[in-house]
Amino acid sequence: MAPEASKPAIPIPERIRIRRAVRGRAFAIRFRPGPAAIAAASLVCLLIGLLYLVLQIRTIFSDQLKQEYTGLVLEAVERAEGARSLAGLWAQLPDATAGRATGYLHARTELTHRLTSLAALVNASPSAAPHLPASSLAPDADLRGTDALLNDVSTYWRAQRDIDSADVRVRIAHVARTLIASAALLFCMLITALGMYAKRNLQLAGQSHEFEHAALHDAMTGLPNRRKLFATLDEATTRSPAVAASCKFAVLYVDLDGFKQVNDSLGHRVGDEFLIAVSKRFRESVRKGDVVARIGGDEFAVLVREFSTNAELGEIARRLIACVVQTDQEMGVGLVRASIGIASFPDSVDDYHRLVAAADEAMYRVKRSGKNSYAFADPAN
Repeated sequence: MAPEASKPAIPIPERIRIRRAVRGRAFAIRFRPGPAAIAAASLVCLLIGLLYLVLQIRTIFSDQLKQEYTGLVLEAVERAEGARSLAGLWAQLPDATAGRATGYLHARTELTHRLTSLAALVNASPSAAPHLPASSLAPDADLRGTDALLNDVSTYWRAQRDIDSADVRVRIAHVARTLIASAALLFCMLITALGMYAKRNLQLAGQSHEFEHAALHDAMTGLPNRRKLFATLDEATTRSPAVAASCKFAVLYVDLDGFKQVNDSLGHRVGDEFLIAVSKRFRESVRKGDVVARIGGDEFAVLVREFSTNAELGEIARRLIACVVQTDQEMGVGLVRASIGIASFPDSVDDYHRLVAAADEAMYRVKRSGKNSYAFADPAN
């Protein structure tokens, strides 16, 4: 016995690459984000954005309070500088001037009061700021030292005000960008939700259509079933009375003679193939507006929507019988023929609900009289 040819070995690097590709594909399928995951992630991002927005707004309010406090300090500096200027003027007057000593004393007292108020504001600042030394508050403090002190305090707090103003502007810009990003995120969430909703509706509509089609059609042959046939009959009779009165329609009930022997001798697979093939020929042999339905097993029905004479119906029946013979010969079965019963409305049957039953009864008359033919329903039905 010749040895079996071995399969070519796959190189190790190629195996590793294939395994990684398979794992990556499995990971992507497993962790593919769904609508719930996208909604949850968007909601988390939105909450983070709102939290950041709240913190920024809180900081903006805090910076505004700092600016207001800085304004109070700078106003106190201006008042102290005014008192210092007044004390300087009194100090420049000659000693012989009347009231010079009294005026200078009042000016120094006012300066001390202003410096004390300024020190209270500066030393009570909520932010870290240089405190005013106690020596500068003495009534006899050197005016030049007071000038330097007021200049330092004014310079520091003006710089602090500029810093707070710049910080407020930056944070306002952050708030504006956060609001824009949040609005964009909400818009994207809305569009995504609408898209998912529309996609879901399309899927449901497609599934509903599939379910409806499955409920009204035979799974094996694809032909309409009994339920669809009767629904089509109802549609044909619910048209406007003027149109319905001028139209005639008929049902041809087809039963395959000898089909049971095909299943018994050749198997159900051959029987199913026969039914599929003959169903296709039935559809091709009738007009586009006519309906071919599988009633069940080896029984079919053809709804002819409009016809002129019984001869036209007889011609259709002969074509259906020929379809069965051709299928039988093509598959080499040699057993199957067809018996057909024909009932028309309103000629032979005045109640369309009785059409299928009347055609069924006519078909059984054909079976009893030799099969492989057709017959019309008795007008008494």
